[in-house]
Amino acid sequence: MEDVIQRALDTALKGGATYADIRIVEITTENIVTRNAKVRNLVVGKSRGMGIRVLYKGAWGFSSNYEVTPTEAERVAKEALKIAKASAMVKKKDVKLAPVKPVKDSYKTPYQKDPFKVPIEEKIKLLIESDKEAMAVGKEIRVASSTMQARRENKIFASSEGAYIIQEITWCGASQTAVAIGYGDMQDRSFDGRNYNTGGYEIIEAINLPERARESAVEAIKLLQAKNCPSMITDVIIGGSQLALQIHESCGHPTELDRALGAEAAYAGTSFLTPDKLGKFRYGSDIVNLVADATVPGGLGTFGYDDEGVPAQRVYLIKNGIFVNYLSDRTSAGELGLESTGAARASGWNRIPIVRMTNINLEPGDWDFEELVRETKHGIYMETNRSWSIDDKRLNFQFGTQIAYIIENGEMKELVKNAVYTGITYEFWRSCDAICNKKYWKMYGTPNCGKGQPGQMMYVGHGTAPARFKNIRVFGGVRT
Repeated sequence: MEDVIQRALDTALKGGATYADIRIVEITTENIVTRNAKVRNLVVGKSRGMGIRVLYKGAWGFSSNYEVTPTEAERVAKEALKIAKASAMVKKKDVKLAPVKPVKDSYKTPYQKDPFKVPIEEKIKLLIESDKEAMAVGKEIRVASSTMQARRENKIFASSEGAYIIQEITWCGASQTAVAIGYGDMQDRSFDGRNYNTGGYEIIEAINLPERARESAVEAIKLLQAKNCPSMITDVIIGGSQLALQIHESCGHPTELDRALGAEAAYAGTSFLTPDKLGKFRYGSDIVNLVADATVPGGLGTFGYDDEGVPAQRVYLIKNGIFVNYLSDRTSAGELGLESTGAARASGWNRIPIVRMTNINLEPGDWDFEELVRETKHGIYMETNRSWSIDDKRLNFQFGTQIAYIIENGEMKELVKNAVYTGITYEFWRSCDAICNKKYWKMYGTPNCGKGQPGQMMYVGHGTAPARFKNIRVFGGVRT
């Protein structure tokens, strides 16, 4: 690899580039899906290649190829340089890279049990057992499906500034869904579809998927005869898994600096958190503290260095309710004269790094969950996402959940279905008046966050605990 790296960087610099970097990446993936105790999908894949970026007269150029040789590195570097020169002819402004101290280092996410050394037959057996447990609950369960994923990235990053970083990132997880049909209705219930973390097969073993599948099936059947959620404005307690998605859509994406600067508008892009609001806009109540933390153990967005060689960081995005920082890469941070918050990530060797979430976490409060319910006179508890929608400014949103319980006089009462809540992002977070403590705080994972053109699928994390929001509009949706 030394010859490949040197050839790429030397070629770019000799051709007039002011900066160049190369990423050599090998990705191993495994995805198993069962449905009604039969294997529905089984994919084992490996991808390897290199991507080269160059900066020429303030404009980027990028090229990549699956063949990793010195000769090919020279060709790809020349191609990237050619693209950069063409881009420089039509640029509107120069790229200004935020500074970073180049390092030589290595990093590896820890695990106890290598997920890629566990026999596939053993994994399939577990998923089939999970499906069977759900199906055995009752004839109403028409579909039982289980999924298991694992991914490992081995990558080398080197830059013309002198950085040389080797990393290995391993993550895995599993989920399960039961679909019930009866009484003129259809309802689905899932076990924690965000149970994905960096680590090994011990993550999957700790889930006890068959037991969770049975619980999901029982609740799916109960939902068939439950009443539709009533329309009301009420206090809402949102469970951890659902709140993780709320954070993802209404906190993570709007704090991406490329969106705020107008450089990213795909996948409901752009953001209401424009630079003029930095440091002074009240995003949430005083108890709302959101951090971008790429250092937290087990997070799906945990790493040693981002794909520009910037060290993993823990930085506040929202501090005591005030918007104080962005997720940024060296390009977007440089435009505002800021330091990069280490959020440049690429989904593979053939994609250019862009601003992506790391682990966007809501810091815990000091409430016990039972106390939170007890201190809620009238309200509703909502958990596990079924549907969501949000506008391209990340302001107006609507989320539907799989399950909900009416709270009356401090007690969980009636189970209701098709519950939907809606709001405006900053009004919603300003209404947050209680967050559960560390005992209830958990890291959740989202392995399929889409962004960019060409599209990139990224894996990110969200740490949170259940929280209460005041005077939220809730209504009963229609299952289609």
